[in-house]
Amino acid sequence: MTTRWTAAVAALLLAASPVAAQDLTKPDTASHRSGHLFRHRDLLIAGAFAAGTVAMFPLDRAVARDLQDSSVQANHLLKHAATGARLLGSPGGYVLPVAAYAGGRLLNRPHLADLGLHTTESVVMARAITMVVKTIGGRARPLVDVEKPFDYKLGRGWRSDDYSAMPSGHTSTAFAAASAATMEIGEWWPAHRKVAGIALYSAAGLVGLSRMYNNKHWASDVVVGAAVGSFSGWKVVGYSHAHPGNRLDRFFLHTRVGAGSNGGLAISWSSPSG
Repeated sequence: MTTRWTAAVAALLLAASPVAAQDLTKPDTASHRSGHLFRHRDLLIAGAFAAGTVAMFPLDRAVARDLQDSSVQANHLLKHAATGARLLGSPGGYVLPVAAYAGGRLLNRPHLADLGLHTTESVVMARAITMVVKTIGGRARPLVDVEKPFDYKLGRGWRSDDYSAMPSGHTSTAFAAASAATMEIGEWWPAHRKVAGIALYSAAGLVGLSRMYNNKHWASDVVVGAAVGSFSGWKVVGYSHAHPGNRLDRFFLHTRVGAGSNGGLAISWSSPSG
């Protein structure tokens, strides 16, 4: 029973995201990007994520029960894996992008700095959305009562962390990093896009599963977190590359945008000392 429910959740996390599907299958060139941060097409993506969340509601109680079974919780391998995945989501989701940015600047590797900066921005955006939604929504975590997945109260999340379940912050952070990094790798190192994307999204999925294993989140919390994170990464990176002269890039990357030899834009970076 446990294997069945866990496999179902893992499959949904890794396969239901239209953002992940786009990241892995389509080239990420500037010609495919919009000049606007949000587009009407985003409503379709939001609808797909909403449908996935609604589909998980009937499974929330069953998944939580199975994962809290004494035999599952006594498994030392699962316990250590869950701890590692949780740390990968936070603080790893914050530390690794910042380290990539700092390393890129210090070593004069502009593409690495670009990846680190935009991934960090994506994580910050996802975290901000997550905090607002979870504190306002006031959903009780499964550790409060595993039999009450529909325990909501508006604004209750401001007063107690036990009532700030949806969405999962660790999951949104992990998926924001996975989405942004996959797009950046596709931009600068396209040959490695698919392998990197599969690895990054799989790792993000494990972060979500760890939060359910630790009884901190319902399955639907994790799906919403994956949606918020993936969407944040996709929008931030797409917008940043469609606007290479934006203020954040100029300040943190020291980019210079001018006319290229073919009539398009030419982007250059200064060295850390420049």
